[in-house]
Amino acid sequence: MNESVNKDIDDSNRESEGGVKEMELAEKISGLESGVIGIEAVRKTESEADSMADDMIESMDTRIEIQDLSLWYTDNHVVKSVGLHIADSSVTAIIGPSGCGKSSLLRCLNRMNDLIPGAKVEGKVFIDDENIYSDGANVYELRKKVGMVFQRPNPFPKSIYENVAFGLKIHGIKDRNLVQERVEKSLRNANLWDEVKDKLNDSAFDLSGGQQQRLCIARAVAIEPEVLLMDEPASALDPVSTAKLEELMEELKKNYTIVIVTHNIQQAARVADYTAFLMLGELVEYGKTEKVFTAPEDKRTENYLTGKFG
Repeated sequence: MNESVNKDIDDSNRESEGGVKEMELAEKISGLESGVIGIEAVRKTESEADSMADDMIESMDTRIEIQDLSLWYTDNHVVKSVGLHIADSSVTAIIGPSGCGKSSLLRCLNRMNDLIPGAKVEGKVFIDDENIYSDGANVYELRKKVGMVFQRPNPFPKSIYENVAFGLKIHGIKDRNLVQERVEKSLRNANLWDEVKDKLNDSAFDLSGGQQQRLCIARAVAIEPEVLLMDEPASALDPVSTAKLEELMEELKKNYTIVIVTHNIQQAARVADYTAFLMLGELVEYGKTEKVFTAPEDKRTENYLTGKFG
């Protein structure tokens, strides 16, 4: 079985410089999802791996650059010297076993960890070439630029309309016509408008869980951020709502840089352009999703993807 997988990978690499053809990639990910096949990693020398990483970064239109980032909660070192580039107009997935620091790393990107007593951050995070941890950084402006959607839907106890308009109003937008336009635009962007346009004054709590999560996305994009962080946004959703959310991410990445934390390996394979694998707070591997899933360079990545731990 392993010899067959190796032959398949070698053949596909010869046929195209990108490595694996689209159909072959789909077959391999399908096999990974069903647990039928195991991935035998294609090993690279250290210099070759470094060269490939440099080539990927060089060709990438970087929106976020993380440099030697570490995070502690009091004495607990949860993120350890992480460095990576996140591409503009793309979906980047952060995967790894429970407790590996995925959500903690995500919250570093809009300084949400500042709100946690005992949290300490070292390193740099550049968004559009500005270090968000510099002494003069404006956290208020940062959180306008970087929106966030949490694990469970958290609509406000207000109407559907007021949920979306809330962020606009607290940021000083008072023009009624402009607010109405932005509310409709945001609900359309969240693929929710057709479902709620006739009941905008109804309570947000009357919506289903999937609709509430899309409402929270509409609320986040209403203030027109540039980056959208999603912390396991489908963990509490049924399969149909999850599929709608994944379709929405595909649309949103045309206008936003999306970083998603997910426990669902198959979801990362479906929606992410790039994937970062964390373990015990360390960045083990990072690259284009098709490569991470079909030819991981680190044995730990292979073991996690094939269900040997996690």
